Amino acid sequence: MDEASLLAVIMARASGRDRLIVGIAGAPGSGKSTLAERLRERIEASGESVAVIPMDGFHFDDGVLSARRLLPRKGAPETFDVAGFRHLMMRLRAREAEVAIPVFDRSIEISRAGAAIVPDETQILLVEGNYLLLDETPWNGLAGAFDMTVWLDVPVDELERRLVQRWLDHGFAPDEAREKALSNDIPNARRTAARSGVADFTL
Repeated sequence: MDEASLLAVIMARASGRDRLIVGIAGAPGSGKSTLAERLRERIEASGESVAVIPMDGFHFDDGVLSARRLLPRKGAPETFDVAGFRHLMMRLRAREAEVAIPVFDRSIEISRAGAAIVPDETQILLVEGNYLLLDETPWNGLAGAFDMTVWLDVPVDELERRLVQRWLDHGFAPDEAREKALSNDIPNARRTAARSGVADFTL
């Protein structure tokens, strides 16, 4: 499936519904955020209400990760507040009048609480994150949170190139950037690909 076909499916499934929740999953560096933003722009241009919900807002703070000796693994499945994320999804599905969502700020490596608001009239929610389909406890407790799911399938060598570039863009030297990508990001990518359930659609 390509992006245009995915957009057509989303619009068709949203028709006549109060809310459609789309889960967009994939390995680190697969392009989830980029896809979600492109879809958001095109959906808004069509006149429909839409919001992007990033899973990354539920990163544990570095202080918590340090206390748990997980800071070097930041970004791994166990470094997120899964229960908090699941509770958010329940609130969004219930269409509460106003739901505040946290957003992870990569420039300061901190999640900003209440950084965006999702009103109840927002029809289409694009939820993006690495582990939305991960078949591991407690992530598998998200089953049923999404009306449709999408998996971004990207070869590991391309993921490695993108992830190294991400660290380079953050100002790391080439050797450091490659080490950071290979020591944490790529293992997370392999784990995600190997242990995620099957999505409704694959790009």
